[in-house]
Amino acid sequence: MNTIRPATLADKEMIQALYKKVAAVMGGIARVESEITEEYVTHFISKSEQRGIEYVIENPENKEELVAEIHCYQPEPSVFAHVLSDLTIVVHPEFQGKGLGKILFMQLLQEIRNNRPDIYRVELIVRESNQKAIAFYQSLGFVIEGRMANRIDSRNGELEADIPMAWFNQNFKKKSFI
Repeated sequence: MNTIRPATLADKEMIQALYKKVAAVMGGIARVESEITEEYVTHFISKSEQRGIEYVIENPENKEELVAEIHCYQPEPSVFAHVLSDLTIVVHPEFQGKGLGKILFMQLLQEIRNNRPDIYRVELIVRESNQKAIAFYQSLGFVIEGRMANRIDSRNGELEADIPMAWFNQNFKKKSFI
């Protein structure tokens, strides 16, 4: 059985190892393996703990290894207090196609719906060639909001578009600033 739990800074080494495995696969995530530094991982874990949400799934056969992670957090300017952005999800290459990404997304969106009425939108960006991911995000209720042409270097000599997508929390309660 998969154990989903909130991530903490104590998970940093396991999260970094997971990201390196995913980054080693072409098209896995936007960063290459050498960019998965301790500073990078510490940064997004800290931001998620302070102003966002982060979940991990442990390897059911080895609690010292993570097989999936998702995080997002509020940007710093207060005008974006209703937004969770910089959403990233990774699933260990050997565990892909087993529904772990869907489990994490469902947990994340349920947490927002049930416990975060201050959040209206969740944003992510996906490369245009990743049609499987785009269809998956749409199945969860994300909508395409545009197309940023020639934004991604596909590492094969081609540039491709990034597709910004957003999901909207129907339980959002706008704050009054009086």
